[in-house]
Amino acid sequence: MTGWKPSTSSPSPPGCAKGSCSGSDGPTSTWPGSLHLVKRLKTRSSRRQVLLVSVAVDALGRHLARQREERLLLGLAWDDRGLVFTNTVGRPLHPSNFLQRSFYPLLERAGLPRIRFHDLRHSAATLLLGLGIHPKIVSEMLGHSQIGITLDLYSHVTATMQQEAVRAFEGLLGSQP
Repeated sequence: MTGWKPSTSSPSPPGCAKGSCSGSDGPTSTWPGSLHLVKRLKTRSSRRQVLLVSVAVDALGRHLARQREERLLLGLAWDDRGLVFTNTVGRPLHPSNFLQRSFYPLLERAGLPRIRFHDLRHSAATLLLGLGIHPKIVSEMLGHSQIGITLDLYSHVTATMQQEAVRAFEGLLGSQP
């Protein structure tokens, strides 16, 4: 797992891209509840804006404050690569260390079953689609190059959405189910 690297680009409203944490000064925000982060991307077309919920922005701000303190305590021993999520000396996280030391214990403390880290992405997409968020928006948030990818992966959710759409249309037409 690589760290999240701050970008020197300025945030673009409304809010958060996987964009910048303006150098070592922490997150930048141009919209309430937003933050700009940059992640190393698989492809250039993967760059996208993603808004974060305010609780995530707050938690990231606290994380960056703790990290600044750690960096100051370690001085020259800190390997400053400009990453947001690092090991204890500033280097990129190793995936198995992150899972074993942080992610799985967090799931256990929360009383949740052990899942793959990637399952969080699927859970978020499923929940958003189930709430009626337009598939195009969910597709953009996930970085899918085409909405069809999202619709194919989450067709079980869109079937429920179709049933809800029929009920809504019946209500619009004054039909009784």
